[in-house]
Order: sequence, then C-alpha cells, then structure tokens
Amino acid sequence: MAILTIFCLSTWLTASAESGKETNMNTAQSQTHTRKRAKAKITVQNSEAKPYDQTVSPALVEIRLSETFTGGIDGESPVRALQVLRDDKSACLVSAQRFSGKLGGRQGTFVLQGSETVENGKIKATWFVIPGSGTSDLSGLRGEGGFDGDFGKGSDGWLDYWFE
Repeated sequence: MAILTIFCLSTWLTASAESGKETNMNTAQSQTHTRKRAKAKITVQNSEAKPYDQTVSPALVEIRLSETFTGGIDGESPVRALQVLRDDKSACLVSAQRFSGKLGGRQGTFVLQGSETVENGKIKATWFVIPGSGTSDLSGLRGEGGFDGDFGKGSDGWLDYWFE
C-alpha cells in the first residue's frame, strides 16, 4: 500500500510539474516583446586605475572610466569596475554603469551590469540592463548586449533591447 501511495504521489507531482511548465511556457510565449538592436561607438574619455587589494596574486584593481556613446545609443556613462589582474597581464572585470542619454530616440537613464575579459590589449564584454533601472522614456527597459575593442581606448557596442 505504501509503495502504491508513493508511486501515485510521485506520478501526480510529475504531472503537476509538467502542467505548470506548459502554463509557464504559454505565458512566456504570449508575453514576447519586440526586440530592437542599437549599436554605438564607445569612446573612453578618461580612466583611472587604483590598487584595491594586492596582498597576493592575482591583484585586484578598481577602475573608474568616463565613456561617451554615439549612434543608436547616444549619451554618456561613468563606469566603475573591479578588475582581477593576472600575472600574464590578462584580466577579467565586473562593472556597473549608469547610462544617461538616448536609446532608439528615447531619452532617460538606465544601469548596465557588465562582465569583461581582457587579453592582448583587447576587451570583450557582455552586459545587461538591470531590471527596473530605466527612467523617463526608458522606463520598463530590458536588454542585453556587449562590446569589443581596444582596452581603455574604445569599443563597438550593441544592445538588444525591449520594453516591458
């Protein structure tokens, strides 16, 4: 009897979970948003690196940047990043920045969170819009993208975005 009860309960839980997945999938599909892609040239206006923790290797460095964006993303952004600098001079970073300007003709601000890698003087990054960070005409903004270019000099960036 106990084995039958466990089997029935297990079958019921599996069926309920599958039913929930279908409901969640249908909800997600019905809430698809039109995505657009904006591209920009990103220029570093100034940068400053300060030791954060160099007690052992790899060193941790705080980086402050000021960037301008031109193109489909048009404005400026201060950036704060923490960098893990390896002995071979390659690095990985995490960053946060508040963009202020226009995206697709809409004015406002939003926050990007990034993850970057640097090798041989080249930077590659992915980033996403922090949900709920959009203001003014950019309220409800969601998105993800990235950039690549020469570390500390400039990059080509893109953002695939939508509004909720």
